[in-house]
Amino acid sequence: MGQTLTGLLTSVRAIAGRPGTPPRARPGGGPDPELLAALRLCGDHLAALAASGPLTDARRTRLIASIGALTTACSTPGADAFDALLRTGQQALDSGGDAGARLALALADEATALRARSKGAWRLRGNALDALGRSEEAITAYERHLALQQNTAAARDVERRIATLRAAGDRIDEALALVGDGSEGGEGATGAVRLSRRLPAADARAAFTELVRLRTTERGAADPAVRRLAALYAEHRRLSDRDPMADPLLGGAEPLGVPGLRRFLAGRTVCLVADTPHTAEQEQRPGSSLAALIGGSDLVVRCDAVRHAAPTARTDLHAVTLRGDSPWKGPRWDRRATARLVFGDPLPHWRLALRSRLVPGAQDRIGDATLRRPLHDPALLGEAAADAEGSASTAYTVLRLLDFLGTPARVDLIGFEGPAALSPREREWIGARAGATDDTVVRITLR
Repeated sequence: MGQTLTGLLTSVRAIAGRPGTPPRARPGGGPDPELLAALRLCGDHLAALAASGPLTDARRTRLIASIGALTTACSTPGADAFDALLRTGQQALDSGGDAGARLALALADEATALRARSKGAWRLRGNALDALGRSEEAITAYERHLALQQNTAAARDVERRIATLRAAGDRIDEALALVGDGSEGGEGATGAVRLSRRLPAADARAAFTELVRLRTTERGAADPAVRRLAALYAEHRRLSDRDPMADPLLGGAEPLGVPGLRRFLAGRTVCLVADTPHTAEQEQRPGSSLAALIGGSDLVVRCDAVRHAAPTARTDLHAVTLRGDSPWKGPRWDRRATARLVFGDPLPHWRLALRSRLVPGAQDRIGDATLRRPLHDPALLGEAAADAEGSASTAYTVLRLLDFLGTPARVDLIGFEGPAALSPREREWIGARAGATDDTVVRITLR
């Protein structure tokens, strides 16, 4: 970056002033008031980052570098700082979290005030509002972008996103029409009053979840209206996590959601095989009991990078967790598998990882966004991220997901006997459900 975080903050304050200070006239054609306001916002964000401790996130490092470039542009006479402003907004959005999205939105507001006909500024505003779950406002900003966008090909992604947001809102409208406006009274009506397509996405999801729960309690799951309400809820959740059109960059793989995975597992015996030299050697040895157990299972599951098993070793389901700083770069997933699950968050970087690392033809099905964070998704296990003791292993995530779905006939855990294979918390969970065991195999009893 060329300077420390503290030094950059000092430079920003010197140019733009401190929070709460009125904009001052700058002689000699200094930066526009909107740029000074944007710099003050960046200064506030830098101060918050400095107070949060050492920076280890590459995304935040890139944001700080962008703020440095914007500061330089604002302090250089005659320089056009507008593009630097948009780049900083995009880096703020890419840094993840609500704080980054709020900074991106604030910078987009200054950009649209500075150049009302900038399609890039309106696209940034729409993306920031979208990231904050403010769907109706995002649609308005996206439409302003489209009105200025002359490139038909470049407009398709935005048009598809508008269609997705509107479709999600339509599901809410249909649900409200189905349950009434609350004039009948009762718990279900109260839930309906709280639900609205204008709510932020997280609040709308929580209100929709509560409405389905209350109506199911009140009328029973067999009620036709409740079944339709549940179907609308499921469609809303899917639309909230992904666009309705197939992604041409997924190599022809069929998206696999929660219902599809449940059907894929139903009634089948599953073995989850650790990638260890001993297990790989036994699996290839003719007549070994371990090879017979693996070969006799309906589904063979392997996790993360498979280095020891033979390239031709059977893999029906491959699961991988994206770890470290995003965007997650690494080897492409070329091991042949019937289905592949990829766990990771945030959503935009998860999508990017799929597009860059999936190999066409290496999988028939790929887990969609509804399966990307099963431990913490409220629609699945719903555990608070703060409750987790470190990052869960991929094997543990798969086991918890299988246990939640509850459809496999049997699950065998093979080769996870070493102390480094699973954390103590994960071993405790498995131990509470272990049935028959020997030196290398643990049979899990699903609930």
